Amino acid sequence: MDDKEKLSALLKLSHDLGAPDRLLAILGEGNTSTRFGQNQFAVKASGCNLETLTQGDVTICDSQKILNLLDAKQSADAAIDQTLFDARINPKAKKPSVESIFHAWLLTLDGVEFVGHTHPVSVNQILCSPRARDFAEHRIFPDEVVCCGPQSVFVPYIDPGLAIAREIRDRTQAYVAKNKSAPRVILLQNHGLIALGSTPNAVLAATLMAAKAAEIFLGAAAIGGPNFMTEAQVARIASRADEAHRQKELKL
Repeated sequence: MDDKEKLSALLKLSHDLGAPDRLLAILGEGNTSTRFGQNQFAVKASGCNLETLTQGDVTICDSQKILNLLDAKQSADAAIDQTLFDARINPKAKKPSVESIFHAWLLTLDGVEFVGHTHPVSVNQILCSPRARDFAEHRIFPDEVVCCGPQSVFVPYIDPGLAIAREIRDRTQAYVAKNKSAPRVILLQNHGLIALGSTPNAVLAATLMAAKAAEIFLGAAAIGGPNFMTEAQVARIASRADEAHRQKELKL
């Protein structure tokens, strides 16, 4: 997929995630990104709407300039804002979202070409409750494993921007060290969901399946559950050849 095709795919993904009937994001909520060119990435600009995103609402950024923030000693809000402006390839482009910091880092992971961040109503009902970690660390049905992976990375609430980007990096690195692959879903307590994938379909599928899983979790919790799958059951689904074939056919 060349850069022109990637931009078109990013816009479609954004519109899919921003569709009002899906209750994943409203107004300026959420953001999307994709690897773009050499050491660059494209990301939704701050304050724009996923449902109506246009090419002019997407900003191409220098990846390294933003990645440098993760280890910078100077982390004042004004300095972060200036770095975001300075990272624009086109100085007339809109300001990239402050969450571009975690997008830039996640796009360095092997196999990750697209990232979608949303605030699904069903998922946030759990993430804003005492059961948030349970939802992140367990699975309750096979297709959740197929689309969302064996576990999600769980990030306790932390200030959006640079602080959360650093926490996402650290917790995702721990997940990769344990599982030898990038996660499909990252859950942010009292905040929202991040889906990662090699294709827009993978990001959309992980997001929609996580939202479905949240609805099932909520219903099961109301009658004494949920009844979680065991680690062995999850591992069996994750390793089945037929499920790998299905993932390939679905472009997951």
